[in-house]
Amino acid sequence: MIAIALNTGLAAIAWVAPKKLLTPAGLLHAWFLGVLVWGSLGWQGYLVVMVYFLVGSAVTRVGMAEKEAAGIAEKRSGARGPENVWGSALVGALCAVGVLGVNLLGREAGQWWIPWLLVGYVASFSTKLADTVASEIGKAYGQRTFLITTLKPVPRGTEGAVSLEGTLAGVLASVAIALVGWLAGLISLGQIGICVLAAFIATNLESVIGATLQSRYEWLTNEVVNILNTLIGAIAAILMVWGLQIVLAPNSF
Repeated sequence: MIAIALNTGLAAIAWVAPKKLLTPAGLLHAWFLGVLVWGSLGWQGYLVVMVYFLVGSAVTRVGMAEKEAAGIAEKRSGARGPENVWGSALVGALCAVGVLGVNLLGREAGQWWIPWLLVGYVASFSTKLADTVASEIGKAYGQRTFLITTLKPVPRGTEGAVSLEGTLAGVLASVAIALVGWLAGLISLGQIGICVLAAFIATNLESVIGATLQSRYEWLTNEVVNILNTLIGAIAAILMVWGLQIVLAPNSF
């Protein structure tokens, strides 16, 4: 009930706000996502997704005039539709629902599964914010952009292009989300670094996918690539935690 009331109130504010961060359909889907996350992880999980959404929306508007003039700005002036909501949050939502399911089952396996799912949740949003910030800052302020597969100079906004400015901004963004996850009690202090490393790996692999595969397959849309990106980040983080748990005593990490 708290989740429904809170998200309904926020949706009403967003509906009347002069600058639209979401399309009408995107607003409905974001409402459902918010209720789902709060219902699964409480305010802690909700805080992570809200920080991602607000920072991601803000950075999308950085240098908007220049990006629109160059034809590399996000469509609808950055307003998110349903495809953007789920492209960014599907993996995180699945992790959240997984935590809820394990808690409802009450099995002893939960002592392993829940920490893995929580780090996957935080890592998925660390990955997506890193990707969003790296892309938008790179398009706005990147002095030199290179194709990740060849390191040859390419124009800003090219699929698979990276820049020093964007990469550094993306790392800082992943640190920010990981810190929020830690402060909210979802992950341990040591797992902040894991989420940041997982985000870095996934974001660069996403650039490789963009440079090599995205233009070849029509079904490989930006939203599908975003899902793959966050899935790689979540899996990478979970595997790193699992590996450390094998090496270290289970209760020491």
